[in-house]
Amino acid sequence: MIYAFNGFVPVVHETAFVHPQATVTGNVIIGRQVYIGPGAAIRGDWGQIIIEDNCNVQENCTVHMFPGTTVLLQQMAHIGHGAIIHGATIGRNVLVGMNAVIMDRVQVGDESIIGALSFIRADEVIPPRSLVVGNPHKIIRQVSDDMLAWKTEGTRVYMQLPADCQATLQACEPLREIPADRPVQETHYQTWNERRQ
Repeated sequence: MIYAFNGFVPVVHETAFVHPQATVTGNVIIGRQVYIGPGAAIRGDWGQIIIEDNCNVQENCTVHMFPGTTVLLQQMAHIGHGAIIHGATIGRNVLVGMNAVIMDRVQVGDESIIGALSFIRADEVIPPRSLVVGNPHKIIRQVSDDMLAWKTEGTRVYMQLPADCQATLQACEPLREIPADRPVQETHYQTWNERRQ
């Protein structure tokens, strides 16, 4: 669902994919190869939201702000399921974990990883390549080269998803039985723990 608001019409690049069950409202700019998942609410009603190329905003995320604010997700920002970004700037190639909350005027430095369920209070500045966990948040160490490579690989999987959705996603009726020739999905990405084994 794409909505104009108060004279602002969202701008969505043709290579991006916004799921039909996501909501994008008002002063929103969405770049190339961006994936917006079902249930996401991207609300540019009181300020501007810029989602740069190759980002993903997954299922049930909220991106919003106080009036007069710009929210910026820089290239390859990866916003995990259920996360909330409220009036913050998320740096290039950052991972925000599932159900994390990033509050107003927070600056998350490039190549940082924010752990699932973390809470970052308003006005905090997270240096580049920080590994952040907890509520309230703590910076526990620097992101290693191996960890950053794993994050980047995961984001590249999401960069392919918009094209795959545009090519193959369609509403359908469910099958009532599992067909004998049902294909097996290939495994092309490992969790962090699997990668380290």
